[in-house]
Amino acid sequence: MKANKELSMKAADNVRILAAAMVEKAKSGHPGGPMGGADFVHVLYSEFMNYDPSDMTWAMRDRFYLDAGHMSPMLYGIHTLLGNYSLTDIKNFRQWGSCTPGHPEVDIKRGVENTSGPLGLGHAFGIGSAIAERFLHARFGKVVEHKTYIYISDGGIQEEISQGAGRIAGHLGLGQIVMFYDANDIQLSTVVDDVTGEDTAKKYESWNWHVLTIDGNDHDAIRNAIKSGISENDRPTLIIGKTKMGKGVVKEDGSGYEGEVELHGKPLSKSAASFEKTIEGLGGNVKNPFKVFPEVKAFYKKVIAEKKKDAKARKAKFKDWSKKNKEKAAKLKLFLSGELPEIDWKGVEHKANTATRNSSAAVMSYLAGKVENLVISSADLCNSDKTEAYLKKTGDFRKGDFSGAFLQAGVAELTMAAVMTGMGLHGGVIPACATFFTFSDYMKPAIRVASLMEQQVIFIWTHDAFRVGEDGPTHQPIEQEAQIRLLEKMKNHSGNNSFLALRPADAEETAVAWKLALENRNSPSGLILSRQDVNDLEPMGRSRYREAQNAKKGAYIVQDCEGTPDIILVANGSEVSTLVEGAAMLTKKKKMKVRIVSAPSEGLFRNQTRGYQQKVLPAGVPKFGLTAGLPVTLESLVGADGIVFGMTHFGYSAPYTVLDEQFGFTGENVFKQVNTMLRIRK
Repeated sequence: MKANKELSMKAADNVRILAAAMVEKAKSGHPGGPMGGADFVHVLYSEFMNYDPSDMTWAMRDRFYLDAGHMSPMLYGIHTLLGNYSLTDIKNFRQWGSCTPGHPEVDIKRGVENTSGPLGLGHAFGIGSAIAERFLHARFGKVVEHKTYIYISDGGIQEEISQGAGRIAGHLGLGQIVMFYDANDIQLSTVVDDVTGEDTAKKYESWNWHVLTIDGNDHDAIRNAIKSGISENDRPTLIIGKTKMGKGVVKEDGSGYEGEVELHGKPLSKSAASFEKTIEGLGGNVKNPFKVFPEVKAFYKKVIAEKKKDAKARKAKFKDWSKKNKEKAAKLKLFLSGELPEIDWKGVEHKANTATRNSSAAVMSYLAGKVENLVISSADLCNSDKTEAYLKKTGDFRKGDFSGAFLQAGVAELTMAAVMTGMGLHGGVIPACATFFTFSDYMKPAIRVASLMEQQVIFIWTHDAFRVGEDGPTHQPIEQEAQIRLLEKMKNHSGNNSFLALRPADAEETAVAWKLALENRNSPSGLILSRQDVNDLEPMGRSRYREAQNAKKGAYIVQDCEGTPDIILVANGSEVSTLVEGAAMLTKKKKMKVRIVSAPSEGLFRNQTRGYQQKVLPAGVPKFGLTAGLPVTLESLVGADGIVFGMTHFGYSAPYTVLDEQFGFTGENVFKQVNTMLRIRK
């Protein structure tokens, strides 16, 4: 719904007042950017975006992804006009227990599509979301079609992730994207000209973007640019909006004070500006700035009614489509629910004694066509991380063709992780992405925010240890497992483990790890897989498949003895089979009673009852841990009852069999280390 020129500016000024007031009351925050961006969000939300104000979770809604999380007062301000936040909510901006944190945290019911703060991630989430929309569109048609709007700032444009995300969006021709670049030329501590002199428009044009440059505070220019972006179907659109930092800000004498660096990151009263004069100049009440103007309230009441009416009509069309396309409708419902179809996990065929990356490939190949909304990506390593097993059963995304289910991300691990997280945010797909474990270092910022947002993203990490061998220490992960497992020790806002890390010991455990990751809708999951072949564990009973199901408890007994053990050996991944070799020597040469515990996930193990934990790892019994990572990886499982033998250096270049010998990852050294430990204990 379009307002007249005066009312349209009044509504934008109302957002400016609310934004400035939030920061002023909190004595903390960023007022300048939100004041400059108020014009765009007002025009977008009132005239162009399709959503249902009575049901902000509506799956077919247009999405708005805010990259510049410091501009949260702008987002909260526009959603206050829409009724998604109360005046009390925004008065408590940045306060304990409020729903208005300093940087937005995903809250779809209130219209917040993503958590944003680390610049660059938010717009990559948006691009991933747009890919998910195209994936669903290819399967269900126009009935699921919608637009993706993204808001980015100078900082987001500068963050390196913008290159990877921009490249992918342009290459795939994501015409459903309209991204507004708030180009106010001011950064937190300096002006943009002091930082970069690049031609942003040409950069995006070279990536196949449709680029427009406008006055970002001119409502008619904004309208025309959005219309142009909406009509462009073959390329994503970038609107470079030249806005004014702190639009409307004045000093005590009434003179203008827009476009100043200090307006970026502190309350107006803490700068040379006057909060009081600024609020008065924008038409607000200094004594009560937290107010929606009557005429703006009336206008947005009409906007809300119109949006509801439009959504109702589209929902009616969807209902009619569902009646005519019952099979497709049922499939779409399943996709959007996040639930899995029935999977016969016994049907996965494994090769004996193979690398767990190969076992993972067997699982992916089996899942292709069964979990139809599983989308997998690889950072130019599909032939090494074995995701090509899935690619061969489907196809990769191409411009104009999203009938496949594989994203070739290129060499861009951070971008890939963020884009796949964005797919999860959109809903309807189960995203997974793969690279070498050592390159998880590049992905950590996205992994952390995905964990905070409680998103189901499956990270597939192969080449899990120094046994990468000849590639040398740059490719040999040592400290990576310890880093990832720190997230297992953290709780998310729902009280669940913020991450699920799984390092399986053999083929059957790998299948269980995949099952756990697919069923885990509370957090991201990581599968940590070997490059080299691993001996399958022998079952204690008749079925290794059945026993491997105990991996869902995080740690379990894979080899045991009569009575109380003399020693408990603990490991995960390929080191478990090394413990088996050592245990055989301890039993034969020293007549020891040995228990072996496979611990693919300490996080899951700590979620079990104390009784179960004591049953598997009873206190007082000597324990020896073996890990190809840092010893700290297993130290809390071994505890004060023993030691952990692990890596304490970066590794060296040589065949992995040589490294095993040189580093002491052999059955003989397990035998030696255990005997030394027990001798010292005596």
